[in-house]
Amino acid sequence: MKRSSRVRVGATVAVSALSLALITGCGGDSGSGDAKDSAGKGSSPTAAAKALSAAELGRRIISEQDLDGYEVKSADKGGKFAESKDQVTVVDAKCEPLAYVLTGFAPGDESAYVNRMATEKVAEPTSKGTSEESLDDIEDSLKDIVGSTMTIVSLSSYDGGGAEQTMKSVGDAVAGCASGFTVSAKGQDTQKFTRVAEEKSSGSGDESVAFSVTGKTEGDTTTVHAEVVRHGSTVATYYSVSLAALAGKHDKYGIPAGIIKAQEAKLD
Repeated sequence: MKRSSRVRVGATVAVSALSLALITGCGGDSGSGDAKDSAGKGSSPTAAAKALSAAELGRRIISEQDLDGYEVKSADKGGKFAESKDQVTVVDAKCEPLAYVLTGFAPGDESAYVNRMATEKVAEPTSKGTSEESLDDIEDSLKDIVGSTMTIVSLSSYDGGGAEQTMKSVGDAVAGCASGFTVSAKGQDTQKFTRVAEEKSSGSGDESVAFSVTGKTEGDTTTVHAEVVRHGSTVATYYSVSLAALAGKHDKYGIPAGIIKAQEAKLD
């Protein structure tokens, strides 16, 4: 294949992968509505816990100033997988908390909610000519784009014991949905996940649970990673997608540790 053809193919893969990644986001901000203790810190009492408002959560969620090498912006509602939980349908109700995490929503019946999208910064491919050197630069840039990871971070807050109940529902779903689940939105978009597996969590917060979900995208088997962490009455969720994985390159990856560390610092 000629170099110019490879560059065009690489550009197509990068754009397609990015489009597929974005289809799983995101709910935007909301002011509504036995998890395994992987952190080893025990569960703190939350019977009298008071939920934070959306404005308070907004001050506590990560920003671009908190993360070097990432672009951080609001996970916009427009044109994504679903605009609200009401539009998300899960065949098996017990798997709903996992589906909500993977569609950018809060996993429980939250009082308030905000989210952000953190994407690794990469140099945009540019060229001033068609020389071999210029095409090499473009090809290298496209490899960086396809190899990057996008992470949806959300914070949701709960009254009383709602945060602990949410963690339990997530843990129960990880255990009970090992064979996968099917989720659809807006009555037309359907995604079947074939496997759910518990993973080692970061150990942050009062309690945490991590899991991977495997499904098919454009005929390729793809695995995405997620973690749910409780900080008192607030629950943080992290959902990472590797564009390389979506492009059919099964590179090993996980939720970037720096993102979890930066968010934890703003909550503890």
